[in-house]
Amino acid sequence: MRRNILITGASSGLGAEMARQFAAKGHNLALTARRTERLEALQGEVASRYPQVQVVIHSLDVNDHDQVFEVFRKIDAELPLDRIIVNAGLGKGASLGTGRFDANRQTALTNFVGALAQAEAAMELFRSRNAGHLVFISSISGLRGLPKTVTTYAATKAGIASLAEGLRMELLGKPIKVSTIYPGYIRSEMNEHVANTPLIVDTEPGVRAIVAAIESEKSKAYVPAWPWAPLAQGDAVRPTRRTEEDAVKRHRALTFEM
Repeated sequence: MRRNILITGASSGLGAEMARQFAAKGHNLALTARRTERLEALQGEVASRYPQVQVVIHSLDVNDHDQVFEVFRKIDAELPLDRIIVNAGLGKGASLGTGRFDANRQTALTNFVGALAQAEAAMELFRSRNAGHLVFISSISGLRGLPKTVTTYAATKAGIASLAEGLRMELLGKPIKVSTIYPGYIRSEMNEHVANTPLIVDTEPGVRAIVAAIESEKSKAYVPAWPWAPLAQGDAVRPTRRTEEDAVKRHRALTFEM
């Protein structure tokens, strides 16, 4: 069992729920985010429910790349890490050319360059012991180019998936495992304002599927598997005008600007 797990972006949404569910399975946790007051509350919640589980928390802004390396090393010294989940990210965005380069730039830097920094820091630790499991949280949105407010977000998630795939190819046959998780529509703070979205699932069952996929250590997983695995194959493997239109329709209800 991967005993000690680091989850970035753990103060809310999918990250916080992953922490709860991994704790229920007996994993020790290292949790990072910018909002330390939320991490403290989550730490207290986990400690009260699962007193046998060790939980350490650290403030971390993944856009401070030096801090990423520093915090990962510090955590590993406290709690030798078996698995690192690259989860921190943003959902800001606007149509290109509408004067919101600031929002798109922030999303691109946080979601991709921040993920790259986390991957570098994680691999430094895993290469040193020739073991570990690195998990990237991408998105079903990363399988297609998408319009308007989701264009940059989807592009960053595609970049994360490509980064993970390249690293996985490099490590084939070695003890370090790399997984890419493509969540479908799962209720979280990022989309809590969206109502009546087809195919969306509540946070707890959605994250249960994510946790199961992570623990299986598959190279990639679309979660929940139904309906996202077959839909993902249609979007990514057989791109046509019809599949492009269908993808846009599915994502239209989730376009947002933060």
